[in-house]
Amino acid sequence: MTLVMGIVNVTPDSFSDGGRFLDPDAAIAHARHLHEQGADILDVGGESTRPGAERVAPRVEQQRVLPVVEALASEGLVVSIDTMNASTARAAVAAGAALVNDVSGGLADAEMLSAVAETDADIALGHWRGPSSEMYARADYGDVAAEVTAELGERIARAEAAGISRARIVVDPGIGFGKRGAQNWQTLRGLPRVIDLGCRVLVGTSRKRFLGEAIGEDADLTRRDLATAVTSVLAFRAGAWAVRVHDIPTTRDALAVARAWEA
Repeated sequence: MTLVMGIVNVTPDSFSDGGRFLDPDAAIAHARHLHEQGADILDVGGESTRPGAERVAPRVEQQRVLPVVEALASEGLVVSIDTMNASTARAAVAAGAALVNDVSGGLADAEMLSAVAETDADIALGHWRGPSSEMYARADYGDVAAEVTAELGERIARAEAAGISRARIVVDPGIGFGKRGAQNWQTLRGLPRVIDLGCRVLVGTSRKRFLGEAIGEDADLTRRDLATAVTSVLAFRAGAWAVRVHDIPTTRDALAVARAWEA
């Protein structure tokens, strides 16, 4: 069964909902609401990774996310921490996070893999070719699906060498990260290759620009929720372990229909 990961942005500048949940109490309430709607995992992040975003100091990131992680985990909810900083990962796992979701795949902080290895947490390794401030500078590929898969294979090998067992590793093809329009579709069509790496696969397409381009709009981001749900169903059919989304009900309904179709 494909799990649904709900996005909890405790940031002032995320592309979809920046600033709405910057207050910890607002973020906690939002996360609870996502759980009530059916989110299996709550992904809490304190640093925007939108194109062009600047890095946030770990101290500031931790002030944003740790109260949220601790509150949710204390209620028995499954929490992941969306961070590229090893110190934030350590602190969040100590506060109750079960998964470290590192979009950089362990490349942004040389201590990340060893930090996670010292814990019982799982780690999601994203495909990444550089920081958000230069998101598309390295978006040059021959065969994007093959290269993404090969680079994720390298990330897995580094994680295992650091002492993280394959059973604890999730990989994410990094839709929207260092990939322009059509390259995202090519990556999604190559999901079976990523799944063949033998790790759980997380797919995050929610409200991203390439979906707006496909449906012919770029203004109202919530119009992309149905498109997100469709790609989530396609990811489910390819064998994805989880999908990361803003809108829980639309995606859960779409996945329920897909499961009924295949029953």
